[in-house]
Amino acid sequence: MGPVVESVSCGSGHTFSKEVLPRIRLLAGLGVEGDAHLGATVQHLSRIAVNPDQPNLRQVHLVAAELLEEVGEAGFAVSPGQLGENITTRGLDLLSLSAGTVLSFGDGASVRVTGLRNPCAQIDGFSRGLLKQVLRRGEDGTVVRRAGVMGVVLTSGTVEPGTPVRVRVPRGAHTPLERV
Repeated sequence: MGPVVESVSCGSGHTFSKEVLPRIRLLAGLGVEGDAHLGATVQHLSRIAVNPDQPNLRQVHLVAAELLEEVGEAGFAVSPGQLGENITTRGLDLLSLSAGTVLSFGDGASVRVTGLRNPCAQIDGFSRGLLKQVLRRGEDGTVVRRAGVMGVVLTSGTVEPGTPVRVRVPRGAHTPLERV
């Protein structure tokens, strides 16, 4: 069995966690219908303060279910949607994808991966010590961001648990994801 959607979430307010729903609707060029981060231009409050006209490269947040299980083994109870993600996947190493990878969901919706989520102090506000689980230093001293990936919606459609995920890697050399 290939990669699938494990859970979907949406939040209309600028809160840390999002509500798990039976399905979400992705809107091309905008994001998740009804979500606080819906828009063609940046919707994250800290980024609006810097430049409200910049493009919204963070329309959809995806997290691997395997990360939630890993932090669970470290003693943190984190369920889908609680890290603020819209789509929780299973069987897909999101962090190793190349920038520009297109994820297609079922027969319709698609998302282009733009980069890594930059974990912030709100994660420790949710559960003290959790930030160290999703933001680490590699052996070479580089910062390793593990709190999922961000993307923009290319094609509108509905996404729900159990939806298969197809991965289309861009042509050319692999481009490692950077924070967005």
